Amino acid sequence: MESDEFKKFVIEKIEDLKARDIVDIDVKGKSTVTDTMLVCSGNSKRHVASIAQNVVYETKQAGHPPLSVEGQEEGEWVLVDLGEIVVHVMQDQTRDFYQLEKLWA
Repeated sequence: MESDEFKKFVIEKIEDLKARDIVDIDVKGKSTVTDTMLVCSGNSKRHVASIAQNVVYETKQAGHPPLSVEGQEEGEWVLVDLGEIVVHVMQDQTRDFYQLEKLWA
């Protein structure tokens, strides 16, 4: 899968579980770790964990297993590292506190 196609695929898998406020942040040249960050919100710990779990499952099925997953147990903020894309699934209060969109804009 090409980069743009893979990003669309990941966004679809986030949307499949009704994540809110999906933001696509281009960090090429700003980060040595990834090219794209996708930030989205879930309604509860369980919802956040489920969104991330769906991304992990679907990307594995597509032949792009994540490099790592952090925060799954807590469910406040789950990070799924897919290499060229890093997905941040957060509860609203955590997202408001860290303000990743402002940090990387």
